[in-house]
Amino acid sequence: MLLRYRYRCYPEPGQKALLAKAFGCARVVWNDALALNRQVYQDKVKSFDSGALMKRCITEAKRTKERSWLADASHSVLQQSVRDLSQAFRNWWQGKGRVRAPNFKKRGNRQSIRACGKEFYPTETGVRFPKIGVLRLRWSRPLPSEPSSVTIIKECSGKYYASFVVEGEDVKLPWTPKEVGIDLGLASLAVTSDGEKFAPARFLRSALRKIGRLQRSLSRKVKGSRNRSKARLLLANAQEKVGAKRLDFLHKLSTQLIGENQTVVLEDLNVSGMLKNHCLAKSISDAGWRMFRTLLEYKAERYGREVRVISRWEPTSQKCSECGHQDGKKPLSVRTWTCPVCGSAHDRDINAAKNTLAAGQAERLNACGVKSKSSLLVSDPEAGTRLDRGAHSAS
Repeated sequence: MLLRYRYRCYPEPGQKALLAKAFGCARVVWNDALALNRQVYQDKVKSFDSGALMKRCITEAKRTKERSWLADASHSVLQQSVRDLSQAFRNWWQGKGRVRAPNFKKRGNRQSIRACGKEFYPTETGVRFPKIGVLRLRWSRPLPSEPSSVTIIKECSGKYYASFVVEGEDVKLPWTPKEVGIDLGLASLAVTSDGEKFAPARFLRSALRKIGRLQRSLSRKVKGSRNRSKARLLLANAQEKVGAKRLDFLHKLSTQLIGENQTVVLEDLNVSGMLKNHCLAKSISDAGWRMFRTLLEYKAERYGREVRVISRWEPTSQKCSECGHQDGKKPLSVRTWTCPVCGSAHDRDINAAKNTLAAGQAERLNACGVKSKSSLLVSDPEAGTRLDRGAHSAS
């Protein structure tokens, strides 16, 4: 499967200026191509293909006075920006609402450029990027194979990273009969059907006081001043630390669950819909449920495990895991309850995890009542490549 290996990058001052110019050119080409695609979409016509977009937004644009400076950037970088936009627009076009439409890029947000094939190559000290030179990297680990592409990223905190896409070998773990159902929540991030509870780290909650102070300090600075730029970097660094801590915590937890269990069963939560609850939105975002599921899925595919996702409409919190009696909806304040039929006392979260596991096992039975030999794998074969700051990152 395809994996990403990410390393910290330390460009020289001159290279930073060249990178800023390349980021700007790629951003403008992306925005121009997106504007054209939106125009044809409003006319109810199929979107441009990447070849036509490259001709309009790169080749012809370079001949105009307004876009003549596009020649300062590598042609392959601009072409890759158009390919990325075409793929993003195509995904949205065919996604029927399940994929967000691509947006215009802004200068103050995260910046990135990509080179593929023979346009780059790693060196002992870093990576040679077209029209930039050799960017110095911190090789914290060797690449497992020849990379197919490299993405140079500038985070909002001002830090630079190089992310390589490589072909990684699947590492099959020994088979184990253990299966587990997981109930995701806020009081406990994950509760297993075995009765084990994993407390949420709440990294955002613990950093809110510092982030709020930095946000107030930023709002007092004059726009365009150096002090405002310094305050913005301090705020971006604080927010980046929160995300890095959360991702590290979720990586360790997902690795533990995949290593210990052959099958992991989850519930398909409507996270985007739940975020509309303004009382719980901050806590739900801090938990990172969707990222946790993504990590479990791609690790299961790589290590020969299985992840099953049951319907979100399954009444896991309403049904007794002992006798199957459905007792109706319960408010979130009810954490323990007793079944009126069999008299079993239940912890709400553990009971839901047991019902989740039972539902996952029931879905695996075919019409003859025999377990299917096929396992449910991740639908996206390149799931690992989406994790720019994932398990294979290095800083």
